[in-house]
Amino acid sequence: MTARLVVENLQVDGPDGPLVEPLSFHIAAGGVLCVLGETGAGKSLLAQAILGALPAGLAASGAVHLDGQRIDRLPPRSRARLWGRSLALLPQEPWRALDPTMQARPQVAEVYRLVGVCGPGESRARADQAFAALGLTGAERKVPAALSGGMAQRVAFAAATAGGAMVVMADEPTKGLDAALRDRVTALLRRVAETGGALLVVTHDVGVARALGGQTLVLRHGRIVEAGPSNTVLAAPRSNYARALIAADPGLWPAAVAPAAGNAVLTAEDLGVARGGHVLFQGLGFSVSAGERLAVTGPSGAGKSSLVDVLSGTLAPTAGRVVRAPAVGRFGVQKLYQDPPAAFPARTTLGRTFRDLAALHRIGWAAITALLKRLGIGVALLDRRPNEVSGGELQRLALARVLAVRPAVILADEPTSRLDPVTQHQVMDILGDVARHADMAVVLVTHSEQIADRWAHRRLRIG
Repeated sequence: MTARLVVENLQVDGPDGPLVEPLSFHIAAGGVLCVLGETGAGKSLLAQAILGALPAGLAASGAVHLDGQRIDRLPPRSRARLWGRSLALLPQEPWRALDPTMQARPQVAEVYRLVGVCGPGESRARADQAFAALGLTGAERKVPAALSGGMAQRVAFAAATAGGAMVVMADEPTKGLDAALRDRVTALLRRVAETGGALLVVTHDVGVARALGGQTLVLRHGRIVEAGPSNTVLAAPRSNYARALIAADPGLWPAAVAPAAGNAVLTAEDLGVARGGHVLFQGLGFSVSAGERLAVTGPSGAGKSSLVDVLSGTLAPTAGRVVRAPAVGRFGVQKLYQDPPAAFPARTTLGRTFRDLAALHRIGWAAITALLKRLGIGVALLDRRPNEVSGGELQRLALARVLAVRPAVILADEPTSRLDPVTQHQVMDILGDVARHADMAVVLVTHSEQIADRWAHRRLRIG
C-alpha cells in the first residue's frame, strides 16, 4: 500500500538540546501507528512537529512527506492550508482547541462549511450526524465551559475530523472518557484507517493500542525503546520500560485497605444539582470520613464534575446542602481540577505561582521542591508557563499545589486522565500515601472502574 505519511530522521530541539531524538517511520493507507510513552516523553512534540506547530523556542529537523509531498519545507501559510483538509490533529487539551464563546454544534458546523466546503444546510446536517454518532445529543447549544471533559473531547474530535483529512493524528483521544465512550471513540478512529486513511495515535492507554492494532512505538525521554506490530509489542515486550508500562495497568494494583471508622469531615444532605436547566441528579446523600477514599463513578455527563463543584462550594445546589466538619478550615477543602490548564494563570510562570502559594500559606520553599521531586517534576519546569509543559506534567504540578496546603479533604476530578500508566500508578500511590499519613479524605472522580475498585475504599455511582 502507498505510504500516506513518511517521517525521516525527525528531531525536535529545545534551547538545551534535543527533546526528541531522530526517529523514522511510515504509515501506509489503512495503517495505524500508536505511540506509547510516559508523560513528557515527547509524544505530543512528535505530533506537533509533523503538523508544523511546535511551541515557540523549539525547532524540528528531518523530513515529513504527506501523500508523496514533502511538507516540512513548505512556507508556514502553505503548510497551514493542509490542516483539517489533508492532515488533522485532535489535540490533547480539548478546551484549547475550541472557541470558548461559541456553542458546540455551530462550531463543528463551521468547520464543515469552511474547511469541508459544504453549504450551510449540509454543514448543519453533518454536524448533527456527528453529534449523534458521538453521543452528544443535548450538547448542541452549550459553550465549551458548560461541557464535561468527556463531552468537550468528543466535540473537539468532531471538529478535528470535519474537514475530511485522510491523515489523522490524535493526541490522547480517549482521556477522561468512560469505558463505553472510549470504545466508541476508538471505533471512530479505526474507521479512519478502514476507509483508506492513515492514523497516528498518541496514547498512554494500552487498551486503546490493543484495540486499534497496527504498529506500536514506545517512546521514552525522546528515544524509541521498542517498535513493532502491536500484538507483538504489547503481548511480549522486550524492553524493561515497555514491560513496566504494560504491567502498570490499574487492574493489577493491590486493593486498598479501608481505615478504621473516623469522624465525617464532609457530608452531602439530599443534594440536587442542575446545569443549564437540566437536572443531573436529585436526593443524593453521603458522607466522607477523615482518611477515607471515596470514588465517584458514572457515565460522562452524569454530573460527576458538577458534584465536585458543589462539594467545593463553587456551584450552588438546587436542593440540599453540604456540611463541613468544624475542624475543616478555610482552605480545608481543595480541588484538583480535571483540566489543569484552566487551573493555572496562563501568562504567569509556574515558579511565580508556587512562590505565591508558599508565601500565602507560609510554606517553606524546601517543602515545595521536595514535594515536586517526589512527584517526578524537575525544578527547571518552574521557569515555564502552563502552556509550555505537557498535560501530564501540568497535572502533577496541580497535585503538588494541592498537597502543599495539606487540606482535610481533596476533591480530585479525574486526576490521572492525562497520565501514562506508570506515572498514573506513581501519582495515585503518592496521593494515597500522603492522604493516609495526614488523615486526609479524598473524593475521587474517575472514569476508570479498575481504579475505583482497587484504589478507593468505597464507591458512589451517579447517573
